[in-house]
Amino acid sequence: MKRPAPAKINLSLKISGLRPDGFHEIETLMAPISLCDEVTVDLSESPGITLSCSDSTLPCDASNLGWKAAEAFFETIGRRESIFIHIEKKIPSGAGLGGGSSDAATVILLLNDLLKTKLPFEALEKIAARTGSDTAFFIRGKAAICRGRGEIIEPYLKNIDLPLLLIKPPFGVETAWAYKKWKEAYSGKISERQEVSEVIFENDLERPVLGKHLFLAALKQWLLEQSEVDVALLSGSGSVVYAVISDPAAGAALSQKVKAEFGDTMWICETRALSQTTG
Repeated sequence: MKRPAPAKINLSLKISGLRPDGFHEIETLMAPISLCDEVTVDLSESPGITLSCSDSTLPCDASNLGWKAAEAFFETIGRRESIFIHIEKKIPSGAGLGGGSSDAATVILLLNDLLKTKLPFEALEKIAARTGSDTAFFIRGKAAICRGRGEIIEPYLKNIDLPLLLIKPPFGVETAWAYKKWKEAYSGKISERQEVSEVIFENDLERPVLGKHLFLAALKQWLLEQSEVDVALLSGSGSVVYAVISDPAAGAALSQKVKAEFGDTMWICETRALSQTTG
């Protein structure tokens, strides 16, 4: 069985402090985007879990979030099956796009269908939350406001359909580091806000990440100076900076301008942020 695993962007990300469990208290508006990995889950004759991935830099053992998701699912239903998981990657790692979390959520959804366990979304979200802070968001595939450490999910009822250009330099940003540095970088300052289509775009992680990675700060500033760009923002902890563009037809021309300005080592993707994905 196959299913697309959509990436996400953070339209807003606000942090209010450190929780007793070591995670940070957040409130974030996230939307799925049309860029997807593809996840396959099938029953296998080989015992236990077998996992493969098209990206050779990612682990294919028990440290993979997809593997962890399968383990959590089996623990919940009280039985184990021998399965094969394959992840076909299109979402870059270390980008702030939630690729690993989406793959994990998609494994859970596929197992629920494959094994005909008929667990409701609420139960699937609880399983997903055990594998990572963003994973539960991907269960329903809809835009949502996520609170707590990301596991408290409130549907976002306004329509979202935003043409985007994603730009990732040839380096990632470690999420744990960005959150650790947030407090000292914050110092009571309010994050820069941008507003388009009744959405307020802001990201509390921009201050520490852009403060260290000056290239990302320069990229964001350059994007904001382009006439076709309405918003430029870091997604999550980065390293993707996304541009909301005023006209979808301008995406290809803007891509060429990015390459001309910053070189050919940039990963660039035209996509859309949506209220809901299909799959």
